Parts: sequence; structure tokens; C-alpha cells
Amino acid sequence: MNQTLEIDIPQFAGMNVAVGRKLKQLMAVIAKSVPFKPNFTAIAAVLETSRNNIADYFLHIEDAGLIRQLRNESWEKVDKVYLDNCNLLYNLADAVPDIGNVRETLFFNQLRTKYEVCVSPVSDFQIDGMTLEVGGKSKNKKQIKDVKNGYVVKDNIEFGYDNIIPLWHFGFLY
Repeated sequence: MNQTLEIDIPQFAGMNVAVGRKLKQLMAVIAKSVPFKPNFTAIAAVLETSRNNIADYFLHIEDAGLIRQLRNESWEKVDKVYLDNCNLLYNLADAVPDIGNVRETLFFNQLRTKYEVCVSPVSDFQIDGMTLEVGGKSKNKKQIKDVKNGYVVKDNIEFGYDNIIPLWHFGFLY
């Protein structure tokens, strides 16, 4: 990861080597957030760089396979940013990462390879007209109760029932 951020991306994009440190800082900010909702002005202030560079940084890191940007249905606006692999969360976080972030990262990582995943206006994700809310064993259906084709994806359960699907099932899609 260090090689990619410090050498490969700056060399490929024609940036100076100092940008590599900023990219590493950006990765740490994403890892600590639950999940990360980008505010380009705030990020630019933290990284001490121009706001105009931030979108490019995100695109280069995404092209390198380290993050994934979750967009709205029209693919115009980035709503959330996830690390591409939940193992990176454990590597980059100062403490144990938030379990909700790990669940959503895993779910997004598994489904993005076969489906166009976008943000849902009422829940976590929307895929092919289905609305999916990701949570733990105690997650209820409150957020999706009025949604046609709404599903709850739960961690720490063995079997699905009604419109509840175990999170581990999605590991078979990859």
C-alpha cells in the first residue's frame, strides 16, 4: 500500500513525491470514519492542499484499488467512500475499527464486482431496485418498513428469514 501511495500514484499521475504523504493521510481519514462522507473543503484543510486536488486524489486511489466511491443513482455525486477491503480497516485504524463500517465495507466489496451498487435515499445501499440495510444481529426493519423490495442484511445470524439475509451469504458472490 505504501508503495502504491508514495511512489506509483504520484509517478503515474505526474505529481510530486510529497503528494504521497497526503494520500496516506487521506487513507487514514477514510479508515477512521464510519463510513466516510466526503467534504472536500474539510479534507483539503486537513491535508493542507487545494480543494480542487481532492477529487483527483480520490480517483487515483480508487483506480489503484484501495478505495471505492459509493455514488447516487445518477452517478454524479459521491455520497460515501469505503476502503476497498475491510482488512485495510484493521491495518489503517488506530484502534479496532467500527464494526458497522466493517460490515458495510464487506458488503459493498462483495457486491460491487457483479452489480452496480449505489446509495439508497432511505438505507445503506440500492442494487437493481432493491434497498438493503446492513447491520448487526439486533438490526430491525424500521428503516425499510415502507420500502418495496427492502431487505435487512444481518451479521451474526446463521439463517435468513422473511426479508432478512445473513451477511455471510454475500461472501459467495465474489
